[in-house]
Amino acid sequence: MTKIVQRNTQPQAEQHLIATGVAPLMARLLATRGVTEANQLSANLSQLLPPNTLTNNTTMAKLLADAIAANKKLLVIGDYDADGATATAVAVKGLRAFGANVDFLVPNRFEYGYGLTPEIVALAATLNPDVIITVDNGIASVDGVAAANALGIQVLVTDHHLPGQETPQAACIINPNQHGCTFASKNLAGVGVMFYGLLALRAELRERGAYANKAEPNLSELLDLVALGTVADLVKLDDNNRILVEQGLRRIRAGACSQGILALLRVSGRQAPATNAQDLGFYVGPRLNAAGRLDDMTLGIQCLLAENEIEATNIAQQLQDLNAQRRSIEADMQDSANISLDDINVANQFAITMFQADWHQGVIGILASRIKERYHRPVIAFADAGGGLLKGSGRSIAGLHLRDALDLLSKHQPDLILKFGGHAMAAGLSIKQVDFERFNQSFEAVVKSLITEADLESILEVDGNLSANDMTFALAQTLENQVWGQGFAPPLFYDEFEVVNQRVLAEKHLKLSLKAVSNSVSNPASKVGFKGTDLIVDAIYFNHADLLGSHIQAAYQLQTNSYNGSQKVQLNVRYIAH
Repeated sequence: MTKIVQRNTQPQAEQHLIATGVAPLMARLLATRGVTEANQLSANLSQLLPPNTLTNNTTMAKLLADAIAANKKLLVIGDYDADGATATAVAVKGLRAFGANVDFLVPNRFEYGYGLTPEIVALAATLNPDVIITVDNGIASVDGVAAANALGIQVLVTDHHLPGQETPQAACIINPNQHGCTFASKNLAGVGVMFYGLLALRAELRERGAYANKAEPNLSELLDLVALGTVADLVKLDDNNRILVEQGLRRIRAGACSQGILALLRVSGRQAPATNAQDLGFYVGPRLNAAGRLDDMTLGIQCLLAENEIEATNIAQQLQDLNAQRRSIEADMQDSANISLDDINVANQFAITMFQADWHQGVIGILASRIKERYHRPVIAFADAGGGLLKGSGRSIAGLHLRDALDLLSKHQPDLILKFGGHAMAAGLSIKQVDFERFNQSFEAVVKSLITEADLESILEVDGNLSANDMTFALAQTLENQVWGQGFAPPLFYDEFEVVNQRVLAEKHLKLSLKAVSNSVSNPASKVGFKGTDLIVDAIYFNHADLLGSHIQAAYQLQTNSYNGSQKVQLNVRYIAH
């Protein structure tokens, strides 16, 4: 059951924003999302939180500057998702711009698992690095850092994940979420942390006189990669992250960005000059992620590092093919999961834990996310990892901090979870296959102790109604050009409509013509509705093939639709009330 709730209005903040020149509708939308001052809307890089306020960043810069001066061999070790790939590319591009001798290595998730493990250190040692720099991982790599130290390899950790009880003995760690860090934004993605490291390094080299007779590297050239990783990793788009994303989008729209990102946009059917944050999250990110899910993220990183259009296009097409393969695997897994779910009384459960022997390790996270969206419960999907082990990927709901729940479970039963890590909304773990049923029961008990039945009710927050006068192509463009994302949700309006026409496209999408109903008093989110208008507007309801009744109450996003040279406004229907 989904409960529709209108966002709480903030009249004082709204009026203040209007007084500074913000359009009334936009002022309402922004105020309900925590924007109280016009300067929060600034995308100026000068408004970024200062790099030296990230704990240990100055020390990190000195160690990197010393390593570059001594021509030490640096090796970047990344994660196998889009954040890890972009963070690796930013590290390699940025450090090379500073004159560093640097290469990269990314673990194959099926052979080595996540993070700086002792096995990855042994592989890295064959490349004879003097310094290992982790990006988007490392904060939990106690054993891996110890293994590197034993080999005389210095380790510098850049990460954003939550730390465990023990911190690795690295030479330096920058992570806004590490114990004792006072950095004002805890929401930097892994790529954002690495970018901040480079900002501090440039300041250090500047102070050492490295640019007395030559131009400094322009680190803003890396912001397209920072934007992609930030959006794809679903970190909260706070004021600081919105600046990073907006600046990166501006470079992409101008074509002044990575050839790899341009190529990924092309194979996705997107136009670079019109790119928005949703394009990065729904089109570019998944294609980049496909490399790490099915093969080796090295391919994705090579795409981001490609120096010419031909090379980038060739790799992007390979990623496109991998993504198509991933979607096929996901569809098969979803079908088998649905059969299993039919035998489960989900309504009486607080969590869903599933395992099938033929599920793909690289796709279980997506499967868990799909099931969570459908049932609004924490979900962990497991795949066979070989050697009698299962690898799990979990997704959570707003009421449950997933990593903390796994931590609590591991304290109750220390022998059950072999290893785990992650965030509030997503986590990974490993267990023994023989322990699956015990984990299933124990995880259910822990979740039940942490949340209530009320938490299992899906809440859909909407922004009230949209007047017919506002339903314009210009407003749709304005909304699309604003940076929206995790923690700064894109506007979702709610109104009553008459269904004038409907037909099914490609056997899975519903194409609609909708007429606004005046005075929609049955609308729980707004008692105003449309007044005296015969406006008929196009709409699309993706992944819904069942025909609707003659009248509907719909939650929708206002979007542009450019097709065959014509530009029209379109409603993207996200939910129909029953």
